[in-house]
Amino acid sequence: MDVKRPALIALTALAPVSWGSTYAVTTEFLPPDRPLFTAGLRALPAGLLLLALARVLPRGVWWGKAAVLGALNIGAFFPLLFLSAYRLPGGMAAVVGSTGPLFVAGLAAALLGDRPTLRTLLTGITAALGVSLVVLKAAGALDLLGVLAALASTASMSTGTVLTKRWGRPDGVGPLALTAWQLTAGGLLIAPVALVVEGAPPVLDGRAIGGYLYLALANTALAYWLWFRGIGRLTATQVTFLGPLSPLTAAAIGWAALGQALTPVQSAGMTLAFGATVFGQLRVRTTATASTPVVRDLTGASRPGRDPRPRRTAYGNEPGRAPAPCEN
Repeated sequence: MDVKRPALIALTALAPVSWGSTYAVTTEFLPPDRPLFTAGLRALPAGLLLLALARVLPRGVWWGKAAVLGALNIGAFFPLLFLSAYRLPGGMAAVVGSTGPLFVAGLAAALLGDRPTLRTLLTGITAALGVSLVVLKAAGALDLLGVLAALASTASMSTGTVLTKRWGRPDGVGPLALTAWQLTAGGLLIAPVALVVEGAPPVLDGRAIGGYLYLALANTALAYWLWFRGIGRLTATQVTFLGPLSPLTAAAIGWAALGQALTPVQSAGMTLAFGATVFGQLRVRTTATASTPVVRDLTGASRPGRDPRPRRTAYGNEPGRAPAPCEN
C-alpha cells in the first residue's frame, strides 16, 4: 500500500474544506451584492502571486490550454457559482453542485475512456442525497436562472477537472505554475466583466480587506494549488468525490460559528455524504485493459507496463520519455 496516498487525499481535501468557508466569510466580512468583484479579487491577485513564485509562463499550445482551463475552472465557474447562490433558496446551489461526481463520471467516460462503474454512480447519488439532507430547506418556486447557473457552474468545473486530468502538465512544469496560469487567466476574464456590470470597486474597510486577503491567499491560491496537485496524482473521480466536503464544511461552520442549529435529519445527511466521500476514495483492483500497455519480458511473459513507444512531449514535437513531474 502506498503510505503517501492517504496524505495526498487529505491535503487535496483541504481545498473543498477551505471553499466551505467562503459563504461565511462573504456574508460576515465582505460588501454585499458584489459577486463579480469578489470573484475577480479572489482569482487575479492569487494568480499573479503564484505566477511570481513559479516564474514559468506557458509555451506553445499551452497558452490556449491554460486559457481554456482558466475559463472553465475559474472565469466561468466563480461568477456562475455566486449567481446561483444569490438566486436560489435553501442551499439548492450546493445540492446541484454535489452532483459534480456524476458529471465527472460521464465526462471521464467520454474524454478519458474511464467507463463509470455502478459503484461510482451509486456513491455519487448517495453523496448528493446526503448533501441535500444537510442544506435543502423548504422553499417556494425555484428561480430558473439560478438553477441554470448552478447547473452551468457544476458542468464548467467538472469539465475543467476532466480536461486538467486529460492534458496533464507540460514537461518540467509543476502544479504551482499550472494553478497560476489558470487563476490569472480566469481573473483576467472576470475583471472587465465586473467593471462593466458592477461599476467601480466599493470602498473597503478593515474587515473587508481581511476577508479578501483570506479568500485570495488561503481560499484560492493555496486551495487551488492543492486541488490541481491532487488532480495530477489521483483519478478525476476520486478528486471530485471530495467536493461534497465543501457544503458539509459550510454547514459545520454555520453550526459552530454562526449559531445555526443542525437537525437530526441534517446530521444524518452529513454522515451519509461524508461516508460517500470516504468510500469514493477507495480504489478498486483492475486488470490490464486495452488502455494499459502490455510489455513482454525476456521470457516472453506479458505484464502491464509502460508503453515502449516514444511519445511527444507536451511542449514540443521531440519524442522521448517525459521526466518526473516537477513539484513547485
